[in-house]
Amino acid sequence: MTKTLTVKTSSRVELLDITHLIQKAVAESGVKSGLCMVCVPHTTAAVTINENADPDVKTDIVKELNKIVPFNDHYSHLEGNAAAHIKSSLVGASETVVVEDGSLVLGTWQGICFCEFDGPRSRKVLVKVVPG
Repeated sequence: MTKTLTVKTSSRVELLDITHLIQKAVAESGVKSGLCMVCVPHTTAAVTINENADPDVKTDIVKELNKIVPFNDHYSHLEGNAAAHIKSSLVGASETVVVEDGSLVLGTWQGICFCEFDGPRSRKVLVKVVPG
């Protein structure tokens, strides 16, 4: 079964640590060993795994993505969110994490971050935990 989580963002571009939400979905699934797939079904948002201990890492990622893909760069897509579409493609719409003993297997400093590139909005995150 796929669980749908709701994430509310408050800025145009931001990274939110959603590790606790994903871990809760894993616990509720009852799966002790397997895989957890996390998918963001939006073309202007993404998901990534990175450091979650120092908030400056998220700030630096946002800062550099905004430099690489500026908001206004004479894009052909005229909705005003072309940069968000590009950032979403660069970061990616899904992550897969190993589950052991009913917990996500992440490195000491790793967390799962929802990446908003066209906010603020209310977004969906899909979580599927598969035994194996």
